[in-house]
Amino acid sequence: MKAAEELLATLADVVSARIVSSAQGEVETIHVLVTGDLSPKQMVRNIESALMAQLGMRVDHRKISVATTTRRPTPVATPVATPVVEPTPSMYVPAVPVPVVAAVAQVVAPAELPVDGGSRRLLYFEDVEIRGSRAKGMTCRVTLRRGEDTYVGEAEGMESDRSRVELSARATLAAIGMSESPGRKLSLEGVKVVEAFDQEMVLVSVHVRQARTTTPLTGSCMIKDSIETASALAVLNATNRWVESGR
Repeated sequence: MKAAEELLATLADVVSARIVSSAQGEVETIHVLVTGDLSPKQMVRNIESALMAQLGMRVDHRKISVATTTRRPTPVATPVATPVVEPTPSMYVPAVPVPVVAAVAQVVAPAELPVDGGSRRLLYFEDVEIRGSRAKGMTCRVTLRRGEDTYVGEAEGMESDRSRVELSARATLAAIGMSESPGRKLSLEGVKVVEAFDQEMVLVSVHVRQARTTTPLTGSCMIKDSIETASALAVLNATNRWVESGR
């Protein structure tokens, strides 16, 4: 019966509910006080449905008495007791200074290794310059850079479209020779403008002579800016792999 009373008290518009039972434990009367928002007939049906659905109690509607009041139920908040914890010595944690580690980014530049062995830094193309004169014909100057060092190579020849490609390649090899060991010599075996994949490219062949050993190198570069620039980059494409390996 207590569970039934608690259930009825949760229904909408119910202010209070009380169940009177017989000595045998049967429901004799159910007294419900409501706010009157619902009709008494609707409230009776709600009570019957709630008892049947929740507790399986079948109650005759004639045993349900509904009374109306103008007083609204005031919800009572149940205070929640906050436990008071007495501090104990074990609860105190001494402050431990956290060491501050400064992250230092260290930039390590690749070191210049001996010319006779080890991996070395590549040469980078910086500039090519073509000058014409009546006395010398045409002069090509190519500037290469490795780190803070600059190497300038020159080559002279007759002025023509074909000589421009060759002079740029020879000037590039002269600049590379300035950065290499005197015991190794580079020579241009050939340079040619070819067409591939609907584009023109410069193809070069270079020989490296050291002691009694000759190493053939080849390189290529698509012509984008100028034919002289492509020729210089083709030579670097052929020789940088050799320079990097230190052979």
